[in-house]
Amino acid sequence: METMLACEKYNLVHEVFRKVERSSIPNALNYKVLVNTLWREGKTDEAVQAVKNMERRGVVGSASLYYDLARCLCSAGRCKEALQQINKICKVAKKPLFVTYTGLIQACLDSGNIENGTYIFNQMHKFCSPNSVTCNIMLKSYIEHGMYNEAKDLFWKILDGSHQIKSKVDSDQKAIPDKFTFNTMMEACASTNNWDDFESTYKQMLHHGYHFDTKRHLRMVLDASRAGKIQLVEATWDHLIRFGRAPPPPIIQEIFCIKLQEDDHLAALSFVRVDQESGMHAFSKNSWLKLLLSNSHRLKKDAIYRLSHELSNLVAERDHPHPVYQNLLSACREIS
Repeated sequence: METMLACEKYNLVHEVFRKVERSSIPNALNYKVLVNTLWREGKTDEAVQAVKNMERRGVVGSASLYYDLARCLCSAGRCKEALQQINKICKVAKKPLFVTYTGLIQACLDSGNIENGTYIFNQMHKFCSPNSVTCNIMLKSYIEHGMYNEAKDLFWKILDGSHQIKSKVDSDQKAIPDKFTFNTMMEACASTNNWDDFESTYKQMLHHGYHFDTKRHLRMVLDASRAGKIQLVEATWDHLIRFGRAPPPPIIQEIFCIKLQEDDHLAALSFVRVDQESGMHAFSKNSWLKLLLSNSHRLKKDAIYRLSHELSNLVAERDHPHPVYQNLLSACREIS
């Protein structure tokens, strides 16, 4: 019967089950396969009735059978009935209770019902603590359904709860923010232009020991900077240097522009670091020219002239000035 179910031969499952009924009493596994078949066919009432028939015959159902029935009910929007199966599951279950609740939540969400998923999530708190997996599932679902405030509240509850963890047992049973938690929340903040929230979330990520990911975080950090959160670029710079990582060219260019905007030309030049030949193309004369022109609205009128003056002194002081400085000087002279 299991093979027939896997192959979606539902008619054959029913046929075999009827044959078993005629010759003997179906066992718990037979009923489990039947319940799953009825679930896939969208026959929730029939699945409930099948389990009642099983119990009437004195067959002891397995935890997985009641778990599948509960998920079937959740998929049909009958989450309160699903929760009534919890006691039956607990009598024979070997898995932790939070695993059961998480499965029911996921069944609700898979059917597109965020309200029922939220209801079960809230009920779950009365009996056990959601772990990181459960919280991440809800966090992502809130965001996907446009429930930003709910996602934000959950995120901070996860952070607050993680501060109370004092042992390995606690960490296994309670939610701890992980890379997925932070990335999910930061992407939600960025997509909704909630830059204050992005700033606090990003700083919390670094504080919790997670690292800047160029592919995932660069664009968001730059967008935050241009929305006024310039301190995040400097925080990223400090983080990368502290861990012996070379800042990517866009971070160098952004912090360079920030320092020029602050009228600190020497500081701007001090952040120009190109340690690898592979990064040279990002600091060619044309690249500098494009950067300065595209950011001219951020700079004072004489900023390029003063930068050119500082560069001229810097280049003159060195026997072999770095090509990057020469490229920048050429770009400044072309503009001025």
